[in-house]
Amino acid sequence: MSPGILVAGEAIVDLLVGDDPRHPVASPGGSPANTAVALARLGTPVSFAGRFGNDRFGDLLMSHLSGNGVDLGHAVEAAEPASLAVVTLDPDGLPAYGFHVEGTADWLWADGELPGALPAEVLAVHTGSLAIARQPGAEVLARWFEDQRRHRITSLDPNIRPDLTGDRTTYLRRLERLVAASDIVKVSAEDLAWVHPGEDPVRVATRWSRELGPALVVVTLGGDGATALHPGGTVRRPAARVSVVDTVGAGDAFSGGLLHWLAGHDRLDRDALARLTTSELARALDYAAAVAGLTCARPGADPPTARQVRSALRPAATPA
Repeated sequence: MSPGILVAGEAIVDLLVGDDPRHPVASPGGSPANTAVALARLGTPVSFAGRFGNDRFGDLLMSHLSGNGVDLGHAVEAAEPASLAVVTLDPDGLPAYGFHVEGTADWLWADGELPGALPAEVLAVHTGSLAIARQPGAEVLARWFEDQRRHRITSLDPNIRPDLTGDRTTYLRRLERLVAASDIVKVSAEDLAWVHPGEDPVRVATRWSRELGPALVVVTLGGDGATALHPGGTVRRPAARVSVVDTVGAGDAFSGGLLHWLAGHDRLDRDALARLTTSELARALDYAAAVAGLTCARPGADPPTARQVRSALRPAATPA
């Protein structure tokens, strides 16, 4: 079965530091890679375009993706080492990241490494996070992403890491360029608070929707749920009720859940996306929230399967 969605970006190793810092646990991560795994576990055929390090960590990342059913036909085996993120959790399970990314594989895209002509079966491409922030690869990825919009749906999740984005003004120009090239944008309130400090995040997202042109903008609001902005109406839905272990990978899982729902309901088409009703948007948000919530209920970026999501949604009688 041909991949229906292609995800492009970074796959990095999270070193999860617990009570004993002498024994961190290496866990596959990276926002785009997490989204690809979420899609695969939910049952959407997905391919991942990434640059993988020439070390044991690079091997770990590739085996993790392929072992979860992600197609690696567009993977680049790079000469550089894998990127690392040291992750610590506060008492509420919120992660803090320290990155080791200088001279590593993920950011050194060269023209010709990203896939050119893709088969018609690839309905959408998705990217975001550090891959759109760190040069020189960010510019290569941006040009590729803009070109893909001529052929298929484009989806973006900025997932901003302020310590690595560089100058705010320069980053904002690049981000708005990518939002303008996107049909779907999922963005967190924290992301919007950093690029537009002091402004209400939903108002910023509304401005993006009206002025930059994506058909669907979804703002995730942590424990307060999510708001979808669409020409057909604005929909706000609550977060899933779970006992939170940590929030590592929750936003990536939400993106995967949203894209999976849209793919499964034949909405990864520009005309179909424009026809989304508020009822459909509510169901899409509830599904994505369930995927994110189940990820929060267990440690690390460990998204659920479709069966687990159906079980979680069954009491609310919400179709998957």
